[in-house]
Amino acid sequence: MGDTSPSFFVYVTNFVDSPVKYKFLIIKLVCLFMSDIKLLVTMKLTIHPQAQGLIFDLDGTLVDTMPTHYIAWVNTMKKYGIDFTEEIFYKYAGVPTFKIVALLNDEFGTKMEPEAVHEEKEQAFLDLIHLISPVKQVAELAIANFGKLPMAIGTGGVPDVAQKTLEAVGLEKYFSIIVTSRHVKNFKPAPDTFLRCAELMGVEPKFCQVFEDAEAGLQAGRNAGMIVTDVRPYYEKFIA
Repeated sequence: MGDTSPSFFVYVTNFVDSPVKYKFLIIKLVCLFMSDIKLLVTMKLTIHPQAQGLIFDLDGTLVDTMPTHYIAWVNTMKKYGIDFTEEIFYKYAGVPTFKIVALLNDEFGTKMEPEAVHEEKEQAFLDLIHLISPVKQVAELAIANFGKLPMAIGTGGVPDVAQKTLEAVGLEKYFSIIVTSRHVKNFKPAPDTFLRCAELMGVEPKFCQVFEDAEAGLQAGRNAGMIVTDVRPYYEKFIA
């Protein structure tokens, strides 16, 4: 961390009372000092006033699994000669694994068998599942509303991996409704996953609040006519 001398804090404290001609100088000084200071930024995640049911995406929204899924993808794709970059990973965020494999075949001209490679990749993830953790703000919101509002998981994953993911972070008891890619015909960004969640919760779609971190999922929520919350701005993060 850079040197934050007392004069720096004096400048900030007296900012409001400073002549206009000095304010630009003070702003410059603040920027200079702050460029070497890391600040923890946290925004408060809330329930929409009209929400009568809550739907959570799983990977990257309720549970921080994305780095682990990425490692699993990289390791699995090596044997097929595919350099699985972060760009590819986030491009297909929210898309079921077997569907991603089919898309990769189109993109790279490979002939991978989607279901077989899906099993390989998911096992690679499960081998690393001890590395995952809850997304703090989202998990806390779900726990706080357990028993108060109907809640569901709407994920592009598969049932066994979704269940093991929840169990690994101690959240399985909060969700009896889990809709996965095996329960719908059309995947995100189609609204099917979230509409099925609403149906099982017994809540009209317009009164459901969807929490998502991926563009496909956010679009799925909008396509379902639901209240959509992008959780990415609510992550605890350090900014320089």
